Amino acid sequence: MSDPASTRSDTFGPDLAEVFGPSQSDGGPDLVQLLTPEGERVHHPEFDHDFSAEELRGLYRDMVLTRRIDVEATALQRHGELGIWAQLLGQEAAQIGAGRALRPQDYVFPTYREHGVAYCKGVDPLRLLGLFRGVDQGGWDPNENNFGLYTIVIGAQTLHATGYAMGMQRDGVVGTGDPDRDSAVIAHFGDGASSQGDVNEAFIFAASYNAPVVFFCQNNQWAISEPIERQTRIPLYQRALGFGFPGIRVDGNDVLATYAVTKAALQRAREGNGPSFVEAYTYRMGAHTTTDDPTRYRLNDELEHWKLKDPIERLKVYLRRNGLVDQEFFDDLDAEAKELGHHLREGCKALPDPKPLDQFGYVFSEMTDEIAAQRDEFAAYLASFEGSTTGGGH
Repeated sequence: MSDPASTRSDTFGPDLAEVFGPSQSDGGPDLVQLLTPEGERVHHPEFDHDFSAEELRGLYRDMVLTRRIDVEATALQRHGELGIWAQLLGQEAAQIGAGRALRPQDYVFPTYREHGVAYCKGVDPLRLLGLFRGVDQGGWDPNENNFGLYTIVIGAQTLHATGYAMGMQRDGVVGTGDPDRDSAVIAHFGDGASSQGDVNEAFIFAASYNAPVVFFCQNNQWAISEPIERQTRIPLYQRALGFGFPGIRVDGNDVLATYAVTKAALQRAREGNGPSFVEAYTYRMGAHTTTDDPTRYRLNDELEHWKLKDPIERLKVYLRRNGLVDQEFFDDLDAEAKELGHHLREGCKALPDPKPLDQFGYVFSEMTDEIAAQRDEFAAYLASFEGSTTGGGH
């Protein structure tokens, strides 16, 4: 992998070698951290939380089960049961920390990778599989769990989130002082999406209208095959200042710090103090999706470096070292994870095969002449194959 700084020909702005130097590779000096990769508990003057033993065990359980969802779904795709799967391996702390910081009335606008957040909001992970199997476009009711449908269009959900947050202001559920009423929105996106126009437009509107939205960026270092240092000349969290709201970088492999930072940002939004930008500095240990081969564009040494920061292992070390768990806890959790895996495998195989013509019924609430014509043309095409069994809907 070439050094992007060596390709610079201009002399304006910060040198990329300085911006993305050794300290930056570990998040830089501004990184908020409460649990080191070695499992040592540290404290932060602004962002901290007194976690109970029960809370710590719960966060560990959430991350283990979320990883099991990811592992099972990946295996199902490899066996031909899913068309594709967007992996989250290595990003469990970023998602569980953010997901558990939410209140029931808060609303989430996800990308297509927020499986851990969906789990926190009570969405049955089997429903996620329907989308990736092609059975539906998301089989859950967004209003039932305050968790929006997965967004495939990169960055579009940030605009949706900002508009929804502005609607909350007009509904009078922001800044009332009632903790059961005051609400906020969180929009999830990746480092690659931060380069999209939609995301930057969302920043402008959110700042202009002081919208109660938290922009939560999981910076996993790779926008598919494009490294972060090719996307920006400054750390992502510093961009927020240019739009007029605060940005903070948190160790996205530290579930404790992610929880504390996201909780503070959401509360700031609920109180009517406007948007915030949280950059969860993490790493995608797997592939972008199951169609991707990361060995073609990144070095194995980099992956090994980040494996030492595994979010699950660091909390496991802390729990063991401080006598907060026993072997029975791990045995019970292992049994629960196996049951979850069985639920996903059997449930996925029981899902109906996608019917090609059904897709035309999901475009508009009422069928238009144009869509009907497209449907009929496609139906005729399918019927042209003698002995075809793929013309679903007939």
